[in-house]
Amino acid sequence: MILLMIIFIVSFYNLNVNILMFIREYKKQTRHVRTSKTGKEHTYTREVTYCVFRCDNCDQEFERARGSMDPKRLSNSYFHVCKNCDSKKFAQKKGVEQKQKWNMSASSSTPIGKL
Repeated sequence: MILLMIIFIVSFYNLNVNILMFIREYKKQTRHVRTSKTGKEHTYTREVTYCVFRCDNCDQEFERARGSMDPKRLSNSYFHVCKNCDSKKFAQKKGVEQKQKWNMSASSSTPIGKL
C-alpha cells in the first residue's frame, strides 16, 4: 500500500496542488517499572502513536500524539499548524484569503486553477 502511495505521489506530484501535510504515522514504545503493594517490581510497556505533519504556515515537519487529536483532522483536508507558529493569525489569514475569493467578480481574468 505504501509503495502504491509513493508511485501515485511521484507520478501525479504538482507543487501547486499536491502538497501533503499529513506525512506519516509511527508507534513509539516506552518501558516503565512500577512497584506493587507487596514491593515486587513489574515492568510494562506503553505504545503511543505519533503523526507527522508539515506545517501549513512555515513548511516545517512536526509531530503530534494521535490520541490528542480529533480523528477527522488526520487527513490532508484540514490545515495543520505547528507549535512555533501562531494558529490564530494563520486562521485569520486564511479567512481573509477565502473572503477575497468570494468577493471576486465573475468576469475577473483570474484562472480557476489560481483560486
